Amino acid sequence: MTEHTFIPFNRPEIDDAEIAEVVSTLRSGWLTTGVRTAQFEKEFRDYVGAQHAQAVSSCTAALHLALAALNIGPGDEVITTPLTFCATVSVIVHVGATPVLADVLPDGNIDPVSIAERITPRTKAIIPVHLAGAPCDMDAIWKLAKEHHLFVIEDAAHAAGTEYRGRRIGSSESPSDAVCFSFYATKNLTTGEGGMITVNSKALAERVKMLTLHGINKDAWNRYREDGSWYYEVVECGFKYNLSDLQSAVGIHQLRKLENFTERRTRYAGKYNEAFAALRELELPEAAVNGRHAWHLYALRLNLESLTIDRARFIAELRRKNIGASVHFIPIQLHPFFKKWADLPENQCPRALELYPRLVSLPLYPAMTEEEVCYVARSVREIVSQHSRRHSIRPPWNSEMEAGIQQEEARG
Repeated sequence: MTEHTFIPFNRPEIDDAEIAEVVSTLRSGWLTTGVRTAQFEKEFRDYVGAQHAQAVSSCTAALHLALAALNIGPGDEVITTPLTFCATVSVIVHVGATPVLADVLPDGNIDPVSIAERITPRTKAIIPVHLAGAPCDMDAIWKLAKEHHLFVIEDAAHAAGTEYRGRRIGSSESPSDAVCFSFYATKNLTTGEGGMITVNSKALAERVKMLTLHGINKDAWNRYREDGSWYYEVVECGFKYNLSDLQSAVGIHQLRKLENFTERRTRYAGKYNEAFAALRELELPEAAVNGRHAWHLYALRLNLESLTIDRARFIAELRRKNIGASVHFIPIQLHPFFKKWADLPENQCPRALELYPRLVSLPLYPAMTEEEVCYVARSVREIVSQHSRRHSIRPPWNSEMEAGIQQEEARG
């Protein structure tokens, strides 16, 4: 067993700015949705370049709101990817629609060709997922949506900081109807729990805002009529999906650091790529060819035919070296609840099932130190060397950062 301290799969970077803002919020006496949430919405809207932004309690809430606000429901079909967290598909079921699965490309993102094959007269929307922070082929998806009069709702849970063809995901220049972000504890920008939905239509933004808080037509702090009487109306059956000022207090400062966070994630991903490039036992995650990868995840692919161990043993070996790892994701068709849809012949996704056993997500986050990144890289190389079918010496890793750290260790 290694003596290195444990490197978790994720560790948020929270500093005095977030803490001071939370304390100030607590002292203000206003804890729920208020001025800080409004500020967070404005700054996020400005950051991505959207027309409208609504802070919500989670990305799941954002996806559900988008489907509900677009009147998608029973009798409708929604096409999405099998390589995603279950929430992407669960919200389709929540509104009474039928989920349809399209297969994936080698990078794990949804395949527009597979989408086209699964469009029927009942198809109402497409939900592409920007897996790991790499943008989907949105031009092809928007083209299909236009041809078939479909809504596009982007699941951008991994994509805060991602860019597509020079525009940030969520930009007003996007033809998508809604873009849904996650601020969960492990995400590139965190509020602990939380999310955001951006839209460009004023009418849709107003409906989303109303549905976010019980379908009430007035804000919580603005319920007085001109005659001074207190009043509000429930005009639709809405939800309790608002984000609190306590969470927004964290989000405001996380957002201001997001570009720096993305730069560090990109740099660390580059170090991993450098360390693993010569190892045929591993396949590197694909770079974004049509934009900026936000590197929410570093999802390594194992070439299992070149190894004597499987993915479960590989992760166990990492754990023995005090390194946390994860898998993104268990395909939707392998979950018992979704089998009645996933088992249909028209929903088969063999490429997603082939990719799944090979995926391992390594630690990658701004709070990592360069020493930790190098330790993870060295450990992966050691595991590959020990369990390679080639039984050969691993190729050298000529990293300046690695060399510098080794010198420090030697002096230490």
